[in-house]
Amino acid sequence: MNPLARSLEELLPDRISSTYRCFILLRTALVVSTVCAAFLIPFFGFVMALIGSLFSVLVVALSVVITTFGVICGILGTYSSVQNIVNSY
Repeated sequence: MNPLARSLEELLPDRISSTYRCFILLRTALVVSTVCAAFLIPFFGFVMALIGSLFSVLVVALSVVITTFGVICGILGTYSSVQNIVNSY
């Protein structure tokens, strides 16, 4: 909850988000909305587990894509450097 609350605080103007009242009201609203969702959705725990597992899969997939991109860029950079060294002699 804390990362979400901090993100929401960043969206607010500084004069509002820096007050203690805003701190309490925002976190209270988040907890109340979570409790309401838990009462309204019969299997709230399962829904939260599904969301968590989907995001964890996306994080792994994104990590693989970034690593692959980095390796390809490294190989192409090395090839280009070696080619420039060979052409300079």
